[in-house]
Amino acid sequence: MTHGSTGMLLLVALAASAPAGAVIRPVSDVAGLQAALAAADPGDEIVLAAGSYLVESNLNVTRSGTPCAPIRLRAATAHAALLRFDTVEGLRVAASDWRFEDLSIQGECGSDDSCEHAFHLLSAADRTVLRNNRVRDFNAPVKGNGEPVGPGGTYVFPDDVLIERNHFHGTRARNTANPVTMIDVVGGRRWIVRGNLIYDFQKALGDGISYAAFLKGNSRDGLFERNLVMCARNFTGGTRLGLSLGGGGTAPQFCEDGSCNTEHQNGILRNNLIVNCSDVGIYLNRAQNTLVDHNTLYATTGIDVRFATSSATLRNNALTGAIRNRDGGTSTQSGNLANVALATMQAWFQDPVNADFRALDVAALVDQGAGGTAVIDDYCGDDRDDGLNDIGAVEYDGEADCDTRPDAPASVILADGFE
Repeated sequence: MTHGSTGMLLLVALAASAPAGAVIRPVSDVAGLQAALAAADPGDEIVLAAGSYLVESNLNVTRSGTPCAPIRLRAATAHAALLRFDTVEGLRVAASDWRFEDLSIQGECGSDDSCEHAFHLLSAADRTVLRNNRVRDFNAPVKGNGEPVGPGGTYVFPDDVLIERNHFHGTRARNTANPVTMIDVVGGRRWIVRGNLIYDFQKALGDGISYAAFLKGNSRDGLFERNLVMCARNFTGGTRLGLSLGGGGTAPQFCEDGSCNTEHQNGILRNNLIVNCSDVGIYLNRAQNTLVDHNTLYATTGIDVRFATSSATLRNNALTGAIRNRDGGTSTQSGNLANVALATMQAWFQDPVNADFRALDVAALVDQGAGGTAVIDDYCGDDRDDGLNDIGAVEYDGEADCDTRPDAPASVILADGFE
């Protein structure tokens, strides 16, 4: 590899931005990265120089930070360091208090079965932060699950994980029958999935069903907010679902408390934009006590509340599909606009098929929401403070132009770092 700055200049530049007391570990090759991961202490920063890193074995993260002194792995320049994984798992995180930021990561395996995860978060990975990364071409770029490492072999699950402002996508259909889900979480509590762009995920073999993201395994208190999901952006095919609590179900031995009668408890989905899904945009599968507030779904089959342990409050959502209670699922509903015709929604917004929800004529949404919601801002973070809330993920109050396009210069989701 050739890099444009000397190690000394890189150290000086990094020290200027480091927290007090941190040890800066500059890295410019794979061996150096492996050594830095093995030696990191709380508060350290591992900083990747610009360049391409071909990694052919798992990168194991086993040394913990602390809540007050997390360990960071980041690129010196956002998205200028590309990790190319030719291995089943990329970063295998079994330690707490790590932050992974500003990285570009792609899978480069000869067989799609061999590129499973860019990040695999295991039992001890509490308080992991994944922020502002660009990840493509894995079956499940982010995987979270427990391990039987507790007393008597009980499962321990990672909690309090934050996944924020990342891009996850595929460049083609995955030639695998393994699960294809961009964020695949089994167990764990208080996971936050916020402000991500998730698009173009397809499983070509097996049942052909894929998901943007799910939290399941009797997980609890999860939050999906301000995500832009484009089930189909650059190519179509297969059965694609948006955001889910419950996903496709879990075997009991992998669930919290050894029971999957409930797949998720006390979850919230708010201010998400979900488009172009061949199946539902929001799927609640054995999801108990869920709030679904102020989401906009275009060209999906709608929202399903399924199975007897699913219960939901659905408020102020705008969607072209239907809201369905299935197989014993129950919901209370207020302020929703469901079964909107595609042509009608196209008349409301500038270009919803490309996730451009800037207003053309949104009179049907403005100040038409039901009260009682705790959603005080919108997809762009603008306050909902001009009277009654607008229906959907965007508040059209004239105070700010919420540009929802994924590549817009002012978008809350940054442009793709691979191009």
